[in-house]
Amino acid sequence: MARRIDLVADLGEGFGPWRMGDDAALLDVLTSANIACGFHAGDPQIMDETVRACVQRGVGIGAHPSFPDLQGFGRRDMGLTADEVRTDVLYQFGALQAIAAFHNTKVSHVAPHGRLGNLVAVREDYADAVATAARRIDPDLIVLAQDGMLADAARAAGLRVGIVGIADRAYEDDGTLVRRTEPGAVIHDGDEIRRRTVRMVVDGVIESRNGVLIPVACDTVLVHGDTDGAVALAAEIRAGLEEADVEIAPLADWLE
Repeated sequence: MARRIDLVADLGEGFGPWRMGDDAALLDVLTSANIACGFHAGDPQIMDETVRACVQRGVGIGAHPSFPDLQGFGRRDMGLTADEVRTDVLYQFGALQAIAAFHNTKVSHVAPHGRLGNLVAVREDYADAVATAARRIDPDLIVLAQDGMLADAARAAGLRVGIVGIADRAYEDDGTLVRRTEPGAVIHDGDEIRRRTVRMVVDGVIESRNGVLIPVACDTVLVHGDTDGAVALAAEIRAGLEEADVEIAPLADWLE
């Protein structure tokens, strides 16, 4: 059987009349979407448009909750308590869940955004807050995460975990991402991204910025839709994976 992988991107990250990236074109390449829920980006109309577009294409729908940081795009540490993280995740998920229900579908996964996504990998209290919220919402939910405390907490709660490999970000030797404020944190060369992604999926390793080979057992590959040439890059990644005999399919269809 061919290796299976999901392709996901963060979508719906506009606000009002302003839009980020070409979501419609990306959705023709992806198999899942992390949809902004209003705290770092997105609004009810954009959420509705994005869910509708996902349903039309058979793309899996995921909630992309954030710290309440619209101005900072969810990339700042807001100093919240674990209870505040839990209730903020519930609030954002509930909004997307209602829109999904209107379109006769459901939210299949949850993927914390930005600084919250970084911190749940290393803060046990935040990880437990997100896992507890997800378990109470729907025990069939998939939690998307990198290896770390959120993945551990979600498994302990009996939830399925989809490990995320990030195609266009540099890794530290310990498997964490290089902070965006540092040079070289985001990779822009399409050929390099394609090569790294295929190696990550097929061989289970990725090279850190210092040349260390890091084991990676990813279930979904995250493509950032807000970078220059994102649509062409996503298509290039998909083509490279298919040439390597990798089956591209929505995570909720096959993850055990």
